[in-house]
Amino acid sequence: MRAHEGAVAIVTGASRGIGLGIAQRLVAEGAKVVITARKPEALAAAVEELGGPGNALGVAGNAADEAHQDEVVAAAHETFGGLHLLVNNTGINPVYGPMVDTDLEVARKVLDVNVVAAFSWIKKAIASGFGDAEHPAAVVNLASVAGQAASGVIGWYGVSKAALIHLTTELGFELGPDVRVNAVAPAVVKTKFAEALYEGREEKVVRAYPMKRLGLPEDIAGAVSFLLSSDASWITGQTLTIDGGVTLGGGL
Repeated sequence: MRAHEGAVAIVTGASRGIGLGIAQRLVAEGAKVVITARKPEALAAAVEELGGPGNALGVAGNAADEAHQDEVVAAAHETFGGLHLLVNNTGINPVYGPMVDTDLEVARKVLDVNVVAAFSWIKKAIASGFGDAEHPAAVVNLASVAGQAASGVIGWYGVSKAALIHLTTELGFELGPDVRVNAVAPAVVKTKFAEALYEGREEKVVRAYPMKRLGLPEDIAGAVSFLLSSDASWITGQTLTIDGGVTLGGGL
């Protein structure tokens, strides 16, 4: 039997990159998925990649908007008959450079999307009736190695991810045994979101990685699928670093 046979999942920010990779893995493991992103056209294309309406539903909107969250959670129940798994993948990083140069309004926006919205998604899922005896409720938050060590260039993003890591720890403690909450902390993964960290100098960047390559969405998707599965039923409040070994030498 496939790991997520019969489960229903929400994956935010899943029209491309890591989010789409996670949705693809969950569908391959038997889940139905509701995916979100801002652009309807990109979502429609992603739904087709996931096998069409029998496997996936796309709902466009702003991940930090509570009305959108309500719509998505309701759609999971109405379209697929429940909600068992939640992946908080949406994140923004509109600034690059010294953290002290970050505009305060931008700083507030980053925390709202990367931390407060993730918390709100979890609250909405629980309020709707999250998980059941066959498919216990599980959450995975997408953090980052930038939340575990200083980077020098994406510092405020790292602050938001550090907060998300602690949110994971606290909710893992508070919500057990009814809801498991874990996180993954990737290093640089080859996506459009992370292009500024490697574009034009990938060969140089990978020298710091013992595995001698950057991550791929499927590297993250496999770990997320595991943490959502019954194989991880005694794991909660943890953050799994997925970094090709780059933090072993103290770098990002």
